[in-house]
Amino acid sequence: MNDDFLKSLFEAAIAAADPFRILPGHLPPQPAGRTVVTGFGKAAARMAQAFEAHWRGPVEGLVITRYGHEAPCARIEVIAAAHPVPDAAGEAAARRILDMAHGLDAGDLMVCLVSGGGSSWFAVPAPGLTLADKQAVNAALLKSGATIAEMNCVRKHLSAVKGGRLAAAAYPAAIATLAISDVPGDDPSVIASGPTVADPTTFAMARGIIACYGIGVPAAVEDHLRNEMQETPKPDDPRLSRASYALIATPARSLEAAAEVARAHGVEPIILGDAIEGDADAVGADHAREVLNRIGQGSCVLLSSGETTVTVRGPGRGGRNGQYLLALALALNGHPAVSAIAGDTDGIDGS
Repeated sequence: MNDDFLKSLFEAAIAAADPFRILPGHLPPQPAGRTVVTGFGKAAARMAQAFEAHWRGPVEGLVITRYGHEAPCARIEVIAAAHPVPDAAGEAAARRILDMAHGLDAGDLMVCLVSGGGSSWFAVPAPGLTLADKQAVNAALLKSGATIAEMNCVRKHLSAVKGGRLAAAAYPAAIATLAISDVPGDDPSVIASGPTVADPTTFAMARGIIACYGIGVPAAVEDHLRNEMQETPKPDDPRLSRASYALIATPARSLEAAAEVARAHGVEPIILGDAIEGDADAVGADHAREVLNRIGQGSCVLLSSGETTVTVRGPGRGGRNGQYLLALALALNGHPAVSAIAGDTDGIDGS
């Protein structure tokens, strides 16, 4: 298999999550009042462009994406901020979105465009906390080896907007979330830390995660996580009664799109799963063993997606995708019958 074949699989997977292809089929009904578009994530700007291109009524709003990933919109403002550790630009933009939510009434509609990385860009500290508090905890979590679900549990409980709080702020307006999933299991409460859905996690769980990974936190964070009165909205919260949620793209659909291309080339696709988690070194070695066990059984391609983790122990530079690929290469030991590609949706993995 050559590089062009592998690239064609990756491109098919990306195309299956292209907002211009998938978003138009999920537009909500027109409201009697205003339509305000908000959003945050790696795909936020392109999702906003697609929404503008296909929405027939008046629209206004603001979305946040990473530096260098801005895209021009006519009516929806696009602001860039830092990822994966939030910065002041992201906090300021997120506060503006929260203000927009508070300004809506029952006849209005807030559309929330969510994609991977949204937690970092939609960052408003909970009362009594500062952005520096959140930055310190977030940076420690990223180095700890914690899973994305564990990270988001903690993030939600340090936030004024995550874990259903944005939907609660927009009530009694309707809120329609259109989401591109990048997390194992496609759980809406995990994608971008679930700002528009009920939160099944608790302060006690967040405290347990911090203790489990031995993370030192500022005193203000420790105090806040013991304030059970500030718990996130749960499934029976009436403020979430007008919120709808649509997963418009998922890793499983992207894997199937890649599999279709493989079949068209006469290559058997074997999907290992769309929710691969664990240490990047271990996952890379496991996949190498899977590949080597299939040598001599005919042409095939192994496909998978998920979110591995890296525990940082020194000053090295890189990321989980590069770490996975290096571990895979080391375990394959230059086998001439194997080619591989690993694509990270951050697009900046490594140096």
